Amino acid sequence: MINKVMICILFLIVSITWGTTWIAMKIALMTIPPLFVTSVRFLITALILMLIGLLTGKPLLFPPGKKKFQLIMCIFYFLLPFTLMLYGGAHVSSSLASIIFSTMPVLIFLFSYLIMKEKICIIKVVGLIISLSSLLMILLSQINVSSINQLKGIIALLLALISHALIYSKSKKEFSSLSIFTLNTLPSFFSGIILLLFSIIFEKPNLIHFSKESMFAILYLGNISGVFGILAYFYLQTKISIFKASIIFLIFPFISIFLEYIFFGSVVSMNILFMFIILVLGILLTLLPCKCQKKKI
Repeated sequence: MINKVMICILFLIVSITWGTTWIAMKIALMTIPPLFVTSVRFLITALILMLIGLLTGKPLLFPPGKKKFQLIMCIFYFLLPFTLMLYGGAHVSSSLASIIFSTMPVLIFLFSYLIMKEKICIIKVVGLIISLSSLLMILLSQINVSSINQLKGIIALLLALISHALIYSKSKKEFSSLSIFTLNTLPSFFSGIILLLFSIIFEKPNLIHFSKESMFAILYLGNISGVFGILAYFYLQTKISIFKASIIFLIFPFISIFLEYIFFGSVVSMNILFMFIILVLGILLTLLPCKCQKKKI
């Protein structure tokens, strides 16, 4: 019973932290430049993970011969995608951004098949087609031809999604034995330093213009979303199957949609909700364990 309660608490923590991330980004960007937001977020997360890692004796460096991938993670898992996410989040609604990122399990599955040559079930292929088709329909229905910034925002979010899924697929295949502290701490730290330098040079942030709400949002992104959300999700994966843990990707967009209505009064149309439900069904099919299907591709 205690274990089940713990699982429910972890599931709730991850769903809420991921569901509130996009709203927190919106609030942070109201008065703070995007590169500065991302850099401070990374530095807060990295310093907390570094402290926990040192106290628990977790190694922060990749093993010999694998350190190049630590640099790759720094660039393509932290620096570039999170910058793209903030840029996209500034021009796209929080609900649409969260819906786009809910397809993460689908892309991970696709790259695992294309790059890692993992076997897949026919039912997963059906789910892939359904989910990607639904996402395309949602994006086409939301694109405003008169708003070039919105289109750029959607493209930025899609590029960030692809970059994250590629790196996650690679790390899941070859570095699953490494701790979360090894995988995240130093790449997050160096990404934060690089982005902070770029922000100082190009954005010239002025602390006087930062609102209390935006500063609180950065602290939230760095502490709650960046640390507790990650730790809770990885710990949850040790308690339940990957299939059950990945259901979080289907829940947090609903939280984001609800919060966007509360904070900004934005309402998602019934057509979008219907297509998102179809998208969720497609994602569920891709998450089904392959062993339940006899016929594989």
